[in-house]
Amino acid sequence: MAETNLQVLLRRRPKGAPVPEDFEIVETKLPEPAEGEVLVRARYLSLDPYMRGRMSEAKSYAKPVELGAVMEGQTAGEVVASRAPGFTPGDTVLGGFGWQRFSCVSPARLFKIDPKEAPLSASLGVLGMPGLTAWVGLEDIGRPKAGETMVVSAASGAVGQVVGQLGKIRGCKVIGIAGGPEKCRFVTEELGFDACIDHRGDLNAQLDAACPEGIDIYWENVGGAVQAAVFPRFRDFGRMVMCGVISQYNTVEGADSFGGAPGPNLGAVVRKRLHIQGFIVSDNGWPRYPQFRREMLGHMAAGKMKWREDVVQGLRNAPTAFIGLLQGANFGKLVVQID
Repeated sequence: MAETNLQVLLRRRPKGAPVPEDFEIVETKLPEPAEGEVLVRARYLSLDPYMRGRMSEAKSYAKPVELGAVMEGQTAGEVVASRAPGFTPGDTVLGGFGWQRFSCVSPARLFKIDPKEAPLSASLGVLGMPGLTAWVGLEDIGRPKAGETMVVSAASGAVGQVVGQLGKIRGCKVIGIAGGPEKCRFVTEELGFDACIDHRGDLNAQLDAACPEGIDIYWENVGGAVQAAVFPRFRDFGRMVMCGVISQYNTVEGADSFGGAPGPNLGAVVRKRLHIQGFIVSDNGWPRYPQFRREMLGHMAAGKMKWREDVVQGLRNAPTAFIGLLQGANFGKLVVQID
């Protein structure tokens, strides 16, 4: 066991896009679990867009990370010491905490996982919080029906790639939106979407060609100009699943949230009887994790669920990788393999 704990701390709050100087990397003493806690050695760290909100003091659904505290994030690894019943050293677990090599956590936050079922890193993506987010949001809000048309923004990303494949399993026509030809090819050729639109091109013309009869379900990961282009194309009784708006996470107060595009006319919500709902997976998702995992493993075994990871080597590289994530530099689910 290492004698020190490597940690990434929040040094200062970003103004706009984060920069490396907003983080601090330190080595500290190895933590000791209190009674009822488990000491987890992280092997992989998940990097996700929601973390940008945790760096800000703006009012949100969760408390911000305090200055000088460990950056928030979920890890997968193994138990190295336990003072909690039901966990023993050597257990493989999902639910370690923070951008750090070791963490002490309550067993209420941990899920034992079988490392033979899938690669450990997959438990932070297709079998983890992003996959659970896709599954919960689609089941509870999207409510897809066979024959409907679904559009998924950030389609090659951690959540988007799962959402689209679940939509195909449910019989939908699925159109992805991604950035660049390589990501679009992955979305159609590997993930099996019916088409993929490059958001760097003419969004309106591409949407008209891909969705000539309109859109029933829109999975929102991006916001901004993409949302503004999709909204007028909703069919009656359409559903917008508001998962995230990554294009706005670095927006300073008072800036145009639609990137120069006109905002949607919300009067259409009444006329078309649209359902628009935001959700947070932590509200009611984690109690359903065992069911979700069983279903997803079944889809994976049947060859109906594929995924792509973008693996960064070394915890010290997490800040640079996270900055790139907010700029769209990653391709697939972004994880850090902890040294």
